[in-house]
Amino acid sequence: MTSTPAPDAPQIAVIGGSGFYTFLDDAEQVEVDTPYGPPSAPVAIGTVEAAEGLRRVAFLPRHGMHHEFPAHMVSYRANLWALRSLGVRQVLAPCAVGGLQRALGPGTLVVPDQLIDRTSNRVQTYFDKGACHVSFADPYCPRLRTSLLSGVGADEKPVDGGAMVVIEGPRFSTRAESQWYGAQGWAVVNMTGHPEAVLARELALCYATVAVVTDYDAGVDADSSVSQAEVFAVFGEHMDMLRTSLRTVAGEVSLERGCPCADVLDGMDLPLVLP
Repeated sequence: MTSTPAPDAPQIAVIGGSGFYTFLDDAEQVEVDTPYGPPSAPVAIGTVEAAEGLRRVAFLPRHGMHHEFPAHMVSYRANLWALRSLGVRQVLAPCAVGGLQRALGPGTLVVPDQLIDRTSNRVQTYFDKGACHVSFADPYCPRLRTSLLSGVGADEKPVDGGAMVVIEGPRFSTRAESQWYGAQGWAVVNMTGHPEAVLARELALCYATVAVVTDYDAGVDADSSVSQAEVFAVFGEHMDMLRTSLRTVAGEVSLERGCPCADVLDGMDLPLVLP
């Protein structure tokens, strides 16, 4: 059983990806210390409209306020710990991805239902001792996925499902790597989805992502070759839509967690005390 946040705590958080550095208009910047060092930036706490009135929401830019931290240097453990210590129990995590299938071109929104870890040098657990094997068969909260599928997007709603393969970075994939990922039937490729998702699960947080396809990955066809400028440009084109949609989702999602995420640590003898 995990602790219950205070009634006035920001129980919903958004973690912003590349180019997504601000979210709330009325935000207070809160410095948070964690056992894993500081998070990527001070946590912004503000409000969004909800049925009960104004709901407090937290925001954290994954890469820092000025993209100081590339994907392989983000302090994922500090980021998730900081959010939970402030009362957050549900995390919406938009990100930029490359499309691995012809049907998933630039501008497509995807709400993945599976994750493949191809990183090689990242700390991916809070549990360095004891028998704490957390269930991760379904990496994303089913409630939050449903909320993102119905609440995000303008003219077109997101694609429901697909596997996101996460690579180490900071380089992009070779054509051979990209072709191999696509041949497995995987949908999109990204550099930040792991270990963020598994660390959220280890803290008994609800977590789901909406992915913005910014490019065809290098192996989709002979002409495709992703560049950093292309990624930032296409993601930037969708920023206003993402902010508006995620404010709506953050205000509408239920604070009652009728999903397995809250109870995932039940029965375990944890080697640490969760905030």
